[in-house]
Amino acid sequence: MDININELITAAADVRKNAYAPYSNFYVGASLLAGSGKIYSGCNAENSSYPVGICAERSAFAAALSAGERDFYAIALTGGKNKAKADGFCRPCGMCRQFMAEFCRSDFKIISAISVKEYEICTLGELLPKSFILR
Repeated sequence: MDININELITAAADVRKNAYAPYSNFYVGASLLAGSGKIYSGCNAENSSYPVGICAERSAFAAALSAGERDFYAIALTGGKNKAKADGFCRPCGMCRQFMAEFCRSDFKIISAISVKEYEICTLGELLPKSFILR
């Protein structure tokens, strides 16, 4: 499947504006490309009881899974302290990496972006080389 990197990064930047991060002030947006070609977006939503919050990545996956998607190709992430503009490369936390491993192959693409002109791509296998799998 062709991956339109600019479209994914733009969708992640757009949804980041909806992030709820009053505690960390770190705003993250994620856009997930499903096998159907549809893009699902999610943002982080914090909670005063910290473990209750959800990361942008898992928020995007929850939207896709709720729509019946089970095949995924790539995710774009953008984040930082500035809600309007990313200020560094944002990579998935360990919990999100493990969550992705449940649904994605090791060649699943993770695009960390500051802008459509400044991004890096790696695979899930590179970020989580020895994931836990209960099978």
